[in-house]
Amino acid sequence: MGHGTRTAAARAAWRRTARRAASVPGRLRGAREHLDDAGMATAEYAIATLAAVGFAGVLVVVLKGNEVKGLLSGIVRQALGG
Repeated sequence: MGHGTRTAAARAAWRRTARRAASVPGRLRGAREHLDDAGMATAEYAIATLAAVGFAGVLVVVLKGNEVKGLLSGIVRQALGG
């Protein structure tokens, strides 16, 4: 939408908004920074979830090995006094 297609009321509202924004630059800057980071939490959760799933997969493979089963069994027997 070009400047020529806006109505006079829309242009006036835009000017009022711009003046208000100019009068509180710190608050506007903070809001703009908040909006820039709006999707970051979701991306960070997705990466953390993928890392946790990968770690769980590695853990399952390691725990299925006979060596680890023997170690864990020995620890449990020792803990139970056997």
